[in-house]
Amino acid sequence: MIFREIFTWWHNQTIGTRIWSYLNGYKVGEDKFGNTYMKNKNDSKRWVLYQGDVDSSKVPPEWNGWLRYTSNEIPNLHKKYSWEKEHVKNQTGTANSYYPSASILKNSNNKKRSEYDQWSPKD
Repeated sequence: MIFREIFTWWHNQTIGTRIWSYLNGYKVGEDKFGNTYMKNKNDSKRWVLYQGDVDSSKVPPEWNGWLRYTSNEIPNLHKKYSWEKEHVKNQTGTANSYYPSASILKNSNNKKRSEYDQWSPKD
């Protein structure tokens, strides 16, 4: 793992990120995916150390709000509301991707596309 952090940056945090976090950061919490959330002493910087591949879509919404200073409430202590959904990783590029009903990718016959009129400015 350390060898991979030293020589690659595209899979995980670099060794520099891990050292900087150790020297300057304080662990605030961890999510159910194993990501660790950190902040500096005066809370002017907040960041995440990802478990596994670095992928921002693995950050749950409550932690994303904390990272962006939308909320100062630590999500581990946050009560889950009935309207909140479970986090789902970004589905772009998978079989579960969303396509609008008029999309060529969803519906290969262009029957639906004919329902739409192209806008053009009046002369």
